[in-house]
Amino acid sequence: MAVCKVCFRHCNIPEGGLGFCGARTCTDGTVTAANYGRVTSLALDPIEKKPLARFHPGSMILSTGSYGCNLRCPFCQNYQISWSEEAYRFADRAEHVSPEEMARIALSCRDRGNIGVAFTYNEPLIGYEYIRDTAKLVHELGMYNVIVTNGTAHLSVLAELAPYIDAMNIDLKGFTDHYYNEVLGGDRAMTMAFIEEAVKHCHVELTTLIVPGENDGEDEMRDITEWIAGLTDGEEIPLHISRFFPRFHMTDRDATKVRLVYRLAEVARERLRYVYTGNC
Repeated sequence: MAVCKVCFRHCNIPEGGLGFCGARTCTDGTVTAANYGRVTSLALDPIEKKPLARFHPGSMILSTGSYGCNLRCPFCQNYQISWSEEAYRFADRAEHVSPEEMARIALSCRDRGNIGVAFTYNEPLIGYEYIRDTAKLVHELGMYNVIVTNGTAHLSVLAELAPYIDAMNIDLKGFTDHYYNEVLGGDRAMTMAFIEEAVKHCHVELTTLIVPGENDGEDEMRDITEWIAGLTDGEEIPLHISRFFPRFHMTDRDATKVRLVYRLAEVARERLRYVYTGNC
């Protein structure tokens, strides 16, 4: 049995068992990534799809994902590979791709506009060892590394990855502890600390999904953007404000109204220079 130190949960994982995220296990008394190299998704995407609006716009990036997540967002758009029963069945069929092979695939896509590798789709930080090992090789090929994450990880994880990561999109899902703790099963303080440190090391863009009845107020958006603006060069950090659609376990409300997304974007622009609307 061993204690996992990736996120705030500090799961005490029995030998051969799994942590809360479903992707970390205990082997010979040491916590390891059960999803290391286990690829469930691989696609060449526009960089703007991550979303990253101000990091090599117009480029393509090889996007890869595994399985597992340390949050429980009831509206998860990638629930098939994150934390549903389907995700855990899918995990058994995931193809193993070594860091060396992933780097070779990225290089082979260079003539199609690929600039590197994005670790995305599920929560990548729960398998940070694979990111670290792969990103190092990608850098050696002169290409870039991107992480799309919920930012729910200790700063020790970020410290291991920072030398090899060029850009991140980090979810800042809301700005109340109730929403983070009760609805998402997360830890707002941990995410905020992660963002504060990440902006010191690489290009960072943030995303807030607007869920009706949860985080859709103008006052909360002002709180979010005031905090962002207070970060290092805060007004330069892009914020993506996205529209919710009912799915997975949250089908009790309608999609976010487009006019509300646009109004909250106007509010955000009171403090931030770069604000983008998504799914509209």
